[in-house]
Amino acid sequence: MGVFTFSDEFTSPIPAARLFKALIVDSQNLIPKLMPQAIKSIDVVQGDGGAGSIRQINFAEGSQLSCMKNRVDELNEETFTYKYALIEGGPLMEKFESIAYEVKFEPTPDGGSKNKMTSTYYTKGDFELKEEEVKAGKERALGMYKAVEAYLIQNPDAYV
Repeated sequence: MGVFTFSDEFTSPIPAARLFKALIVDSQNLIPKLMPQAIKSIDVVQGDGGAGSIRQINFAEGSQLSCMKNRVDELNEETFTYKYALIEGGPLMEKFESIAYEVKFEPTPDGGSKNKMTSTYYTKGDFELKEEEVKAGKERALGMYKAVEAYLIQNPDAYV
């Protein structure tokens, strides 16, 4: 088994608390509205949405995957930290034992936020993961992030 870790960092003019609420805490409501062409629905299929819960992301018709499931490992609204693991994802699971994600939002002095995202891939056998192979997933995540950021800029009273 191999372990591969990739990190990204983004800055936003949106305060950490607002972005965390919209992008993480209320994602099951907001994301399908903002990105119906990609995400059909996000359902909490086990638990209350917090740590230990299972969330199923149902993709729009025509997507490569019909759905995937994530297990919430940590959802901390005080430190703006979200940790989760992909536990079901069709063909992805043929190459990976698991994939763990950590997202952290930090306030910046200018009133915005710095957002760190780390992905750790645990591969099966001697499969070697290259950064180019995770690029498409990173681009989808960034697209979701930017859609929520744009929504919050256009709706200054949302998630305050």
